[in-house]
Parts: sequence; structure tokens; C-alpha cells
Amino acid sequence: MKAIVYKSTGSWYVVQNEEGTVLNARILGKFKIDGLTSTNPIAVGDVVTIAAENELEGSVTITEIDDRRNYITRTSPANKHKHHIIASNIDQSLLFATLKDPKTSQGFIDRFLITSEAYRIPSIIVFNKSDLYKEKEQEKFVEVKSIYEAIGYKVMGMSIEKNIGVDAVKDLLKGKTTLLSGHSGVGKSSFINTIFPELQLKTQDVSGWSGKGLHTTTFAEMFNLPFGGRVIDTPGIRELGLVDIPKQELSHYFPEMRQLINDCQFNNCIHTNEPGCAVKAAVEAGIIHIDRYISYCTILDKTEEKSY
Repeated sequence: MKAIVYKSTGSWYVVQNEEGTVLNARILGKFKIDGLTSTNPIAVGDVVTIAAENELEGSVTITEIDDRRNYITRTSPANKHKHHIIASNIDQSLLFATLKDPKTSQGFIDRFLITSEAYRIPSIIVFNKSDLYKEKEQEKFVEVKSIYEAIGYKVMGMSIEKNIGVDAVKDLLKGKTTLLSGHSGVGKSSFINTIFPELQLKTQDVSGWSGKGLHTTTFAEMFNLPFGGRVIDTPGIRELGLVDIPKQELSHYFPEMRQLINDCQFNNCIHTNEPGCAVKAAVEAGIIHIDRYISYCTILDKTEEKSY
């Protein structure tokens, strides 16, 4: 029988079968998937084949994993040379960001978008806490919205506290499997609590000494939406380590650069110091926003080249 993985705690999994029954499951033996070096063989969102194990306890054994349509990973917190698969079979990703208390950096937003692009997952950016915005933040929101919408991303404003724009964001989730992400403290758990008041997910204030939200979720978990579709809640990610993106490929995951790559003089151009670079020309002409180019250069500098 087929089932979908809703939660992974390392050794046990929570799955839901085709009849809607929730079961505890475990795996026997080792799974090797596409040669992927991952710390977790099974992820939330995986479609699996299950066999009855203990009918009294309602536990089952996972015997097989279906091919994944897509998945998203981050570097493993325990081993930077290994991946941790956050979730699989995702229709879209929704990044919660804030311009105040705590402020989400553009670098973090861009790294998240690059990761989503690399795994071919459409992204939406939602700026929460709009009720706290003064004139400076309002202007910044208009600017950021125009930067990202110009390159094809949907950007929305919302205040969970004042219930402004919340229903419009919920509408985007209907009938889809959506990965929810963002730093702790930006309102992700509060948003989930507006959909499922009965869950009462733990929410955290921003930790004063660092200005960053405190970590609340430790495992990804999927929930069925009452209006159709599913959401996957992910741990509050402080640093999203990019996985296996060579310097040569980084610009492929910036949509505004991707369409110009073939116009560069050199086919191995990384758009920094090379002559005849179409990307740099577009930055100088104001076609590519300077902030996005600076973000690209910063990420490029931090990208490690693998030596084989």
C-alpha cells in the first residue's frame, strides 16, 4: 500500500496511507537514493510503499520509496559534506521574511531563492509584520517588491498580528503542497496557528542578544490544509547552506542573469572581471538591480570550489 511521509524524527516516521489513516512507520535496512549523500534516507513528502508490521500498535514498515518529483536540501548541521533533505515533492516554496524585528537580510532571501531555483521549485516571498512598518520600511518594501517582481517572483505583505493580507496568502496555498520557511521569529509558526488553531505550535520571541529568532521547530512536518492542499513546516533556518552549486553555475539560478549568459564573450564567464560580460553590462545599464548583483558576488565569494 502507498503512503505519504508527514513527519520524520530520525528513526520513526509518521505516514498517512491512501485511506487517510495515520500510522507510525520505520525502515528496514539501508536505502540508497540516486547516489545522494544525505543524512536522512526518507524525507517529509516522500511517497512510500508500506507493509503491515504490528497491527495492534498500528505500525508499518517502509519497503520502498517512489522516485521524487523534486526535493530541497540544506547542508547537514552535523557534517558540511553531507546533505539533509528538508522535504520532497513540493509544488511551491513560501519564504517568510520581515523588514523589522528581526530584519531578514537580502542575502538570506537570495540564498533561499537560489536553492529553490536549483531544485525547480517556484517561490513566493511574504513580508510579515507590516503593522510595524514606519515610512522607511514602507519605502523599503515597495523597493524590494519591485526588485523581485521584476524577475518573476510573487511578493506579498502581511500582518498576522492585525490580520491584514493573511487570507490572500492562504489562497495561494489551496490545492498545493507548499514548503514554508524563514528565520525563526518572522511569524511562520504564528501563520500556521491561524490555519490550525488546535495545533498551538510553539512560537518564539526574537532573542534580544542576537536580534535573531530562536529555534523552535526541530523536524520538518507536513499538515493537511482544511481547504485542500498541504503545508510543510521547516525548522527555522539560520543559515541556508547552498548545496553543490559550482561557481560556474551560480548565475543560472538568478533568472535575470540566466537569460543573458549566452550573450557573454566567454562561455565560462562568471560575471566578475571578464571582458565582454553581458551581465555586468546589464548591471551598468540598470537592467539588473545592483543589489542583486552585489548579492551574487557575495555568494560567489563564499562558494567553495570542489577539488576532484
